[in-house]
Amino acid sequence: MACWLYEGMLLFAVVFIAGWLFSTLTQMRNGVDGSKHPLLQGFLFLVLGVYFTWFWSRGQTLAMKTWGIRVVDRQGQPLSQPRALLRYLLSWLWFLPPLAGLSLVKLGAGEATVIVFGWVAIWAVLSRFHPLGQFWHDALAGTRLVRADSKRHG
Repeated sequence: MACWLYEGMLLFAVVFIAGWLFSTLTQMRNGVDGSKHPLLQGFLFLVLGVYFTWFWSRGQTLAMKTWGIRVVDRQGQPLSQPRALLRYLLSWLWFLPPLAGLSLVKLGAGEATVIVFGWVAIWAVLSRFHPLGQFWHDALAGTRLVRADSKRHG
């Protein structure tokens, strides 16, 4: 989890720079420019996809390097870019179910935050039910996390 929090701090910078670039290129006047909001979300989704696909296909993000974690396929080999992209798309299972549900109802920010964090906690606990203790997006993508210093990588 500490790696995840560190990754979030690094992603803040990535999203900030990408958001600045998008707003500059589209001449967005302010942060609540409703006409460009879906385009910004799509742009950030693509930027994050490129970020994670590129780093995971090389074995680790900067945060993973710091914490001594690598991502590999089931055979312990580095991820191909298509598998890294699949892992990125499946990692959205951490957030999409509650966000999709919240789009159907009108709740306050506090209630929505509780629902999203509640789902993330449930999704994390569900890894305990996987035979190898993996997160389910890794199991579905055919990937796993290993210690970076392991000789076998598996």
